[in-house]
Amino acid sequence: MAGTTMARWDLDEANGRIYSSGWRVGGGGTLPVVSPGDGGRVGLAGIADEHDVERAGAAAVAAQAEWSRASYRTRADVLMRAADVMRDIRADIENVLVRESGSLPAKAKHEIDKAIDELVAAAGLVTMSQGDLLPVEDPTTLGLARRIPVGVVGVIAPWNAPLMLAMRSVAPAIALGNAVLVKPDVKTAFSGGAVIAHVFERAGLPEGVLHVLPGGADTGEAVVRSRHTNAISFTGSSAAGRRVGEVAGGLLKRVVLELGGNNAFIVMADADLGRAVVGGAGGSFRHQGQICMATGRHLVHESVADEYVERLSAAAGKLRLGDPQAPGTTLGPLITATQAERVHGIVEAAIAGGARVVRGAAHEGAFYQPTVLDGVTADNAAFHSEIFGPVAPVTRFSTEEEALALANATDYGLSAAIHSRDIARSLGFAARLRAGMIALNGQTIYDAAHIPMGGLGASGNGGRHGGQWNLDEFTYWQWVTIPTIPG
Repeated sequence: MAGTTMARWDLDEANGRIYSSGWRVGGGGTLPVVSPGDGGRVGLAGIADEHDVERAGAAAVAAQAEWSRASYRTRADVLMRAADVMRDIRADIENVLVRESGSLPAKAKHEIDKAIDELVAAAGLVTMSQGDLLPVEDPTTLGLARRIPVGVVGVIAPWNAPLMLAMRSVAPAIALGNAVLVKPDVKTAFSGGAVIAHVFERAGLPEGVLHVLPGGADTGEAVVRSRHTNAISFTGSSAAGRRVGEVAGGLLKRVVLELGGNNAFIVMADADLGRAVVGGAGGSFRHQGQICMATGRHLVHESVADEYVERLSAAAGKLRLGDPQAPGTTLGPLITATQAERVHGIVEAAIAGGARVVRGAAHEGAFYQPTVLDGVTADNAAFHSEIFGPVAPVTRFSTEEEALALANATDYGLSAAIHSRDIARSLGFAARLRAGMIALNGQTIYDAAHIPMGGLGASGNGGRHGGQWNLDEFTYWQWVTIPTIPG
């Protein structure tokens, strides 16, 4: 892939030094990528400017015309080889994820598995039905509704699960015959961009189909505005998503928005508290709470709230905060010290609003203590904010209707979880929840490559990633009529 645009992968580890062939982006200069765990330099990323974006876009348009004509088997083979490459170099990728994003090794392993799943699932898209035969008034004419690639897809990926969340769009877009411009966050330019380019280069993806353009908001807006991009897939904050939607909508481009969440974890009076605490703690503290599906609000029936809070605090107390590269660490840093300050500001506002600190509420640099807050009311900052940190706010309720009103008292609508021994009642309750994904007696964090993943309201515009739903996001319908000779 000699023309692949990507940041130089310039890692410090002797066994992790990988360079891409081809031209480099960097019209916007370079920035060091710094590990939030130990503060060391991970590498140097070239920042794409508007000229880099336009050059990449023009190359992508030319490459896509050929790639879209490749056979379904050719495209599937590239995706499957990419999965094999990831398996071959997964130790190197894991190391990058841990150093660059502050992931625990277990989280990095899980993310790599998820990215491989995305590649395998995308390979299967090419053999799904690509259209329908529809009736036409003239019996001598065939009417076909067929799917065609959208063209060039701009993928803007976040820093919290950079590899998987970029691959979730890149893999199906490529499988369906599109070219891709992927814009990773510069804080995770390697795991969200350079790794993916390297994997596809080794898998034999033709030159020019994939371009990696690290940068910030200006680079992302250039990708959205580019005359070469036909559709945008954005994963990130609701605030940034609104801007992406505004610009893309003004240009009449298709846009898929997977945004933030303030997800309700509802514990009924008859819940299995042991199971509920495991799910609630995992939902709030996994990857330091830096997941869009993280549990943002623990809504607990007043009859079991005292015991739930006590158990949740005990679970938080067992976590070991530290550098994810250090043995025994079970809770790593936030992505930056600035992010920790932001989280702490919400916690301080929550305390000022009447919340009681059960545990935590302190940080040093990027390392934020696992925090449990009780007595959080619906007007409290910890209730209505997407915290994106290891904070578990607890709100008590007395009736099922009150629980429903609290769960729906948010602009977000991504995921939720309900804990109760009464499955029938839970299903009825779930039907009234405004959320795109709901787990019964599980966590708010759950997705897979084959499910319809997405949310509503401030969590997204109703688009869906995963399985057959990717066909709706990365192809257009084309109506074709074909005259035939009567028999």
